[in-house]
Amino acid sequence: METMNQELPWWQKYTLTLREASEYFGIGYKRLSAFAHAHADADFLLWNGNRALFKREMFQNFLNENMNAI
Repeated sequence: METMNQELPWWQKYTLTLREASEYFGIGYKRLSAFAHAHADADFLLWNGNRALFKREMFQNFLNENMNAI
């Protein structure tokens, strides 16, 4: 039996990888990486080992409320 692994579009995902979040939000990869490590305990981040995953809607709300944060 063949299984198809379909990937959800970014706007339907609950979490985004650092690279996906960088492209989705238009923020440089290095800047977003440094921001994630500086805000490691923030609610909009989910850590899988040392890999940061951004909770898309929560991070989007954070950016809307704090546009000068990055």
